[in-house]
Amino acid sequence: MKMTTLVGGVAVAAGVIAARDLTQRKHAVLRNFPVLGHARYLLEKIGPELRQYIVTSNDEERPFSRDQRRWVYASSKEQNNYFGFGTDNDIEHLQGHVQIKHRTFADALPDDHDPAAKLPSAKVLGGPRGRAKAFRPESVINISAMSFGSLSGPAIKALSRGASRAGAMHNSGEGGISPYHLEGGADLILQIGTAYFGCRNPDGSFSLDRLKERVATAPVKAIEIKLSQGAKPGLGGLLPAAKVSPEIAEIRGIEVGKDCASPSRHSAFSDVDSMLDFVEMLAEETGLPVGIKSAVGEMGFWQELAAKMQSGERGVDFITIDGAEGGTGAAPLIFADAVAMPFRIGFSRVYGTFAELGLTDSVTFIASAKVGLPENAAVAFALGADMINVGREAMLSIGCIQSQRCHEDVCPTGVATQNKWLTGGLDPMDKGDRCASYLKTMRKELMKLSAAVGVAHPGLITPHDIEVMNGDYESRTLAGVYGYKDHWGSLGRQVTDDLLAVVHPQRTFNEKPSTA
Repeated sequence: MKMTTLVGGVAVAAGVIAARDLTQRKHAVLRNFPVLGHARYLLEKIGPELRQYIVTSNDEERPFSRDQRRWVYASSKEQNNYFGFGTDNDIEHLQGHVQIKHRTFADALPDDHDPAAKLPSAKVLGGPRGRAKAFRPESVINISAMSFGSLSGPAIKALSRGASRAGAMHNSGEGGISPYHLEGGADLILQIGTAYFGCRNPDGSFSLDRLKERVATAPVKAIEIKLSQGAKPGLGGLLPAAKVSPEIAEIRGIEVGKDCASPSRHSAFSDVDSMLDFVEMLAEETGLPVGIKSAVGEMGFWQELAAKMQSGERGVDFITIDGAEGGTGAAPLIFADAVAMPFRIGFSRVYGTFAELGLTDSVTFIASAKVGLPENAAVAFALGADMINVGREAMLSIGCIQSQRCHEDVCPTGVATQNKWLTGGLDPMDKGDRCASYLKTMRKELMKLSAAVGVAHPGLITPHDIEVMNGDYESRTLAGVYGYKDHWGSLGRQVTDDLLAVVHPQRTFNEKPSTA
């Protein structure tokens, strides 16, 4: 009898917990896996103690370590994101670790960063080329390209809501603009991929009329032409048939229930000349700034692009550089592991190509690929980036647990799946607020870091402000490691003055170039 009573009591308790889990909206894992899902949070809570007896340390997991995920989770929930008892990194012996050099004294710096502040870009997007709808982005941190189809509708809505609440922009991804992008309320960057989803003719070719119609009915601030991405550079995307729902098929203009393969190259242009003509046509027809996104492989393309832009007659308004460590898209292992340059090498080579010709102030450089962590973002800004795009970090902020099942349509948190049961666990309102908190915290961290370095904006951090360590016996500045010449990675005087006038109009600054 006692055993029966005990079992009955456990069953009642489990039922109460299950009912609560199914009706709450803060945790997708618990809504999708009531009762059982609590095991995940228990293991997470006691993980530091257990790891004393487990091989994997806080900084060993990839692509994001346990410490990195913990920081994003805590930041998105507005919890304590500090770490105690010193660093887990082996900075005494680790090769390649970066150290940021603080200054003892500095010129007047802004007051403590207001979390509500937008932290605008250092450059006016489209301004140097006189685009009719040029603008200065309100946030240096924006949501990277992730398509509806790859991500669920609730996930897209959450990201858009987060971007909107944080004053950031949301890149549509090559899958086109969905209703979920519009429900979130964020300003959009419309990405055009090789399949021209959302702006294509029935035969798959590009349609200017459909593009203009889409731009006229959505809050599109700029257009990004995707040449390649870090997850699978030089390879067209593939949306598995299981993810091609009627809704996705209608948005993309494709058939329901069939694999959706994107070509590896564009059909609207075939070389640098025709690409620049395409860029100028889009800018003329829409008035919007137009840029390109690409991973970095052979450098001939970039050298020719910079050379053809030198006259000022044609050119892209921004360049988004993705690194091989990028990974929101599923890919064959060889492409994920061994195609294209890692971000820092790829970005520095492209930036240097434009710097040699004195063109860096006329182009907005956007960093992508794992730059949604303060340390990596600081390096990107020091190398010459003006803005950063966050992808997987934003996914973590809305509940992703790095299960790495994105390509199987069984994402347990409802982020990267079209399974109605699983997506039902993701509440876009709550997760959107978490995304906004993460974006605001990232900006606040960057301002703290900028103040430590002694500058008033992260865009003013230079490659001389960061060193790359070779254990505890040798180090070199980023400028030395990546072959930067004097003043590369720094903003021009006019761009700097304009930036400071916008960010702190009541203050007078005397920014000085950093020295090694």
